[in-house]
Amino acid sequence: MTPSTYLPEHFLPVVVFLLLGTAVGIGMIVFSWILRPRNPYPEKLLTYESGITPFTDAHQKFSIRYYLIAMLFLIFDIESVFLYPWAVAYDHIGLYGFVEMVIFIIILLVGYIYAWKKGALEWE
Repeated sequence: MTPSTYLPEHFLPVVVFLLLGTAVGIGMIVFSWILRPRNPYPEKLLTYESGITPFTDAHQKFSIRYYLIAMLFLIFDIESVFLYPWAVAYDHIGLYGFVEMVIFIIILLVGYIYAWKKGALEWE
């Protein structure tokens, strides 16, 4: 874009959209604060709204394996989503697409075997 074609009025819709979005967000917070019920009672003020007194600390530490398995699940799950468009377009992409997907699956398989051999999938 050259300096002669730069016009500030091109950004007017963006500014209006940002101001409108900000106004709607702040408006929702203000209206919910005004309209919220204000009748706290002892059970409502407990840590959990179920009324059951907690028997352990809510801030307990989870094993790092929990997070590791969750991340591995997300990685393999998201990467396996790429198989669907490939299967839909399989007729159009030919041998090149097939070879690329085989390479992709081999990379996934190597990662899975590596995680398995390192013991990342063992839950103890």
